[in-house]
Amino acid sequence: MSQAKNVGIVGVKAPEKACNDKNCPFHGNLRVRGMIFEGKLIKFRANKTGVFERVYLYYNSKYKRYERRRSRIRVHIPPCLDVKEGDNVIIGECRPIAKSVSFVVLGKVSS
Repeated sequence: MSQAKNVGIVGVKAPEKACNDKNCPFHGNLRVRGMIFEGKLIKFRANKTGVFERVYLYYNSKYKRYERRRSRIRVHIPPCLDVKEGDNVIIGECRPIAKSVSFVVLGKVSS
């Protein structure tokens, strides 16, 4: 098994467990570039794929106040990471892995 790589994101440590997933940013050849988000993993039922949700504030200029909005993003979850539904995670953008998957989970956020 190859040693875990540094993905270059501050606050993200490489996992101790190894895997042979080619779409793992730590043990495969997947590059992380672009946007980085922090939020909650709400679904993890498919094989190595889950749904990530982030809640953010949007300013509505007509009513001059903020409203809460959410967006759901499909993410790839490498098998070397021990995450489950309900965990706060950090994700990073990568090349398209599937039709709707262009993000990968980088790790848990310490609470």
